[in-house]
Amino acid sequence: MKWLSLFILGLVMALLIYAETDLPDRGDPEAPANQHVSPLYLERTVEDTHTPNAVTSVLADYRGYDTLGETVVIFTAGIACVLILMRRRSDDNQIRKPNS
Repeated sequence: MKWLSLFILGLVMALLIYAETDLPDRGDPEAPANQHVSPLYLERTVEDTHTPNAVTSVLADYRGYDTLGETVVIFTAGIACVLILMRRRSDDNQIRKPNS
């Protein structure tokens, strides 16, 4: 059973590596994903958002709700960490009397 699992894992890895060769290079401006949206953001940034910085306009205006969601997730994780670290057991707060 272990050999079958390893064989299937190797087969899936080979398939993924083969599929990766068909993807465009990272950061390629001629990639299909960069043909429609990126030029629109860069051309209309100042007109739409009145912000000269393209990165700020994309994060704050075009993708504002997405950025807000990411901020909420990070804030919630931080609050959860603080609550976990500050958790005290009720036994620690009580004074124990010796058994005599």
